[in-house]
Amino acid sequence: MGDPSNSFPRLVSLAAHDLRTPLATIHGFAQTLVRMGDLGEPKQRYMEIIDTAALQLAELLDELGVAARIEGGRYEPALQPTDTLELARGAAEHLGEERVVVTGEGAQVAVDVDAVQRGISALAQAALRHGGLEQVELRVDGATLSISPVTPSSGPVVLGEELRDLGAAVAVIVIRALRGSVSVDGDTLSVKLPQ
Repeated sequence: MGDPSNSFPRLVSLAAHDLRTPLATIHGFAQTLVRMGDLGEPKQRYMEIIDTAALQLAELLDELGVAARIEGGRYEPALQPTDTLELARGAAEHLGEERVVVTGEGAQVAVDVDAVQRGISALAQAALRHGGLEQVELRVDGATLSISPVTPSSGPVVLGEELRDLGAAVAVIVIRALRGSVSVDGDTLSVKLPQ
């Protein structure tokens, strides 16, 4: 028998992996129908919604899989050198520049670029969503990325202390697994990445 404490993370990881196949089928057929473009309204719009939802579900499964690997002690990050300003711009692009304003100057860090960029984006989205905000600033100061404002109600969510946002909770787990830190001081969330 395997280690029972390690079986749940493995089960979650397996589920996240196995769910990708039917999800890829849904996404593939939805994309095909959207590209055909002759469905007429409202069918065309419904297919676009299905396609977008399939992509969002795939991202959630990726996050769940990463968290399960970390919790199960099987996370092997693909560390790559990158500039924190580029990380911030990539994270902001995912949410829209009108919602996340990037400022500051970056520095070189070695991180799992996709996981950290997805995590920074999730933290900004959690600050927006759970803070009832329309815009946040993502300030880059060397290896530290700061998101503000963070409201009193969104603070525990972005720290992963109040589990109401999977993306934010996984982001905190990933950043800490990479020997970084996540903290809130006043109305600012600070993510310090290892250099």
